Order: sequence, then C-alpha cells, then structure tokens
Amino acid sequence: MEKSKYTDEQIKLARYAKALSHPVRVQIMEILARQSCCYSGDMVDELPIARSTLSQHLTELRNAGLIQGEFNPPKIKYCINQEAWKEAAKLLTTFLAKKTTL
Repeated sequence: MEKSKYTDEQIKLARYAKALSHPVRVQIMEILARQSCCYSGDMVDELPIARSTLSQHLTELRNAGLIQGEFNPPKIKYCINQEAWKEAAKLLTTFLAKKTTL
C-alpha cells in the first residue's frame, strides 16, 4: 500500500479551506455564528442568492463538516459544528503562523 504524500492535517485544512473559498459560504458561517442555529429558509432572506444555490453552498459546508443540519421536512435547521470549527481555526492558525522563505 502506497503511503499518502499528505498529512491528515494538510488534508483537513484543504477541506476546510475549500469549503470557505466562496464569499457566500463565509457569509453563511457569519450568519450562523450570530445565532445558535438558523433555518435555511430564513437564510434565503438574508442572502442575495436563490434557494437552490443556497442549498448547494450548505451542502459544501456540511460535507466539510463545518455545519450540521437537523432535518424536519420541510424545514432544515443548520448550526455550526463547534468541534470542526475549532479544529479548522487551529489548523488555519498553525498554517498561517509557519514561516516560509521565498
């Protein structure tokens, strides 16, 4: 079996960074940070995007583990996954603190 060329930390950091790589997803995280949880329907009113587009962005954040949803059709309530958020903050802080030479 071939050993991965990337550490677990590198893989996790890349996953979190990719999930946060769109301004709408950053805005979603800011909305969720202001309150304990939020229904997706309420977020549509705050964001300049269609419901279907919001759904795609929420899926990206959920797949990265940054948010979690409570599914009670037709409503879906989203919250920040605190454990993953703390891990993402730690990984990003560590990464940005590394000194590199150009």
